[in-house]
Order: sequence, then structure tokens, then C-alpha cells
Amino acid sequence: MNKRFAAAQKEIDVTKQYSVEEAVALAKKTSTTKFVGNIEVHVRTGIDPKKSDQLIRSTVTLPHGTGKIKKVAVFKGTEGELLIKKIKETGQIDFDIAVADPAIMPKLAVIAKILGPKGLMPNPKSGTVTADTDKAVKEFAAGRTEFKNDDSGNIHMLLGKSNFSDEQIVANYKSFMDALHSNKPAGLKKEYIVSVTLNSSMGPGIKVKI
Repeated sequence: MNKRFAAAQKEIDVTKQYSVEEAVALAKKTSTTKFVGNIEVHVRTGIDPKKSDQLIRSTVTLPHGTGKIKKVAVFKGTEGELLIKKIKETGQIDFDIAVADPAIMPKLAVIAKILGPKGLMPNPKSGTVTADTDKAVKEFAAGRTEFKNDDSGNIHMLLGKSNFSDEQIVANYKSFMDALHSNKPAGLKKEYIVSVTLNSSMGPGIKVKI
């Protein structure tokens, strides 16, 4: 543990659950990087990720975006087929989000093993399979962000940069949590949100009141 992280950790009461406003201010205060880092939220859920009816995957439009410029690839028509061919041949990907027209989805099967492990396979649940690809591209560029559970049932979300105002990060957090609550899996019978932690890049975790 470096001195900067140790000093930051002393600012946090590990026995306390902070309001989101307090947590955001504290996350920015305890940032240990010399560059402009991120503010992230990590949610531990009560789902069983091995059960298909308990998986979480959706999108949310953050009112202030994430501060990260995302490159969106569009699989549609002849250009989409050429992109599929290129990825199949090279195995290389230079985009953050893939949007696909429903008509081309069967042809994506040949690169599913390349896109899938990177979480880039278009999916109707995440709004990345749509006939209106132009609209989807604009929405993702404007701050629409996908979230889904990992193999442990946890969800990780970027809320913005550490140079965002507190109000911007709080607004993004509230939009994300609203979206998360509205996507509670129908198959889940026990507690949904177990714990919420906020932190800056490489900064200590701060527990947030649920």
C-alpha cells in the first residue's frame, strides 16, 4: 500500500454508510492519481449469475455522460459484411460498442467468439440490435451506457471523471441506480441490491447508503 493510498484511506470511516452526496465528495477528495481519473460505482447484487432468469443486462442514458469518448461500430448492409470479414481475418477490434441491424445478426455468428468475450456482441436487451442504427449511435455517443453483471453477480459502472462537478456525478449515479432497480430480474426472490461502493481511480472504496 503506497503512502498516498494509506492517507486517503484514513479519510474514510469504514464503519459508516455515506449518502451519495457525501460519498461523491469523499471519492474526489481521496483520489490518489495525479491525472484526471474516473469515479466508479460497484454494486454487489443478490443474483445467481449461473441462472439465466437472474441475469442483468440493460442500458442507461447518463445525463452528463461518462467523459469517455466511445467508438461505435455499425454492422449494417454491405459495409457491415466487410467489417465482419475484416474482424474474422485479423481478429482485431478497434471499437467500444457494436450496433447491429437485425438483418445482419445471423452473419455475426462467425465472429461471435471474438466479440463475445469482450462483451461486444450486439444484444436486443442492451439496445444494440435495432433497425434504427443511426439513432442508437447518437444515443451511445451522447451518454447511453450498457451495464451488466459480471461472473460474480456484481455490476461496475463508470459515473464520470473526477473533474466532473459533484452534482453531475450524483445525477449520473441516481440515473444509473433508477435503471438498475427497474431491471430487477423476475426470477430473483431474495435481496436484490446487497451493497454499493463508490471510489475514484485507484482510490479506496466508500460505502453508500442503499
